[in-house]
Amino acid sequence: MLSNGNISSFIFCFSSLAFRSLTQFADHPLIVQFAASDAQTLADAACVVAPFSDGVDLNCGCPQRWAMSEGYGTCLINKPELVKDMVRHVRNQVDNPNYTAFIKIRIHKDLRCTVDLCQTAGVSWITVYGRTAEERHQTVHFDAIKTIKDSLSVLVIANGDIKTLRDVETIHQFTGVDGVMAARGLLSNPAVFAGYNETPLECVWDWVDLATNQGTPFTCFHQHLIYMLERVSSLPERKAFNSLQSSTAVIDYLHNTYGSPDTQTVGFS
Repeated sequence: MLSNGNISSFIFCFSSLAFRSLTQFADHPLIVQFAASDAQTLADAACVVAPFSDGVDLNCGCPQRWAMSEGYGTCLINKPELVKDMVRHVRNQVDNPNYTAFIKIRIHKDLRCTVDLCQTAGVSWITVYGRTAEERHQTVHFDAIKTIKDSLSVLVIANGDIKTLRDVETIHQFTGVDGVMAARGLLSNPAVFAGYNETPLECVWDWVDLATNQGTPFTCFHQHLIYMLERVSSLPERKAFNSLQSSTAVIDYLHNTYGSPDTQTVGFS
């Protein structure tokens, strides 16, 4: 996610070759998410990434104080005209009638405000994270997502606490949404949409190969593995793994603890 100040720097230093190196021809549809509070800045950024992506997502759901103090994130739910203006600028300035503009939101305490924003935004679809700005780990309000879906003609995507394929089926049946978005669930188990309830060992080694071949920085490489191994590791194992300081140490640990890529070890499905 790029915010206003970062968007300006992003536009200034943007290299099409660098951006292409982050994407593959098979990685489509590809959506780029921005946090913004200025219509022209967002439109400028959208024009830059448009040749290499299929749409932009305006983040209206980030609840962090720094985001709201800058005038973007979840506070935009109280500024429906600004959101509408930003979406309109993107649509008018990106030279591609099929280019998608959509928003991701949290629900407002007054659900009517959420519905009003969705109806006026002029977007192709909307992702609804089923908690308010103040809520973190409380139960997701799928009833609110259902109300929003029932009130709109555009596509609605449900987000929040999606960890298994069973969750996907249950949420779809209850809310009638057109799709789901998963974040933390996919971080802890990238194979969730393949039907796995825990990260398979093959997936772990696929990430090792991918990160090694792409030259992924150690912090990112290590952090993703921390997420993947959390459910299948004991507390002592997690502490040991989390303290590792190099890619070599990580790979050695994986071999010694869980086995090679062609083996299945207890704790992995």
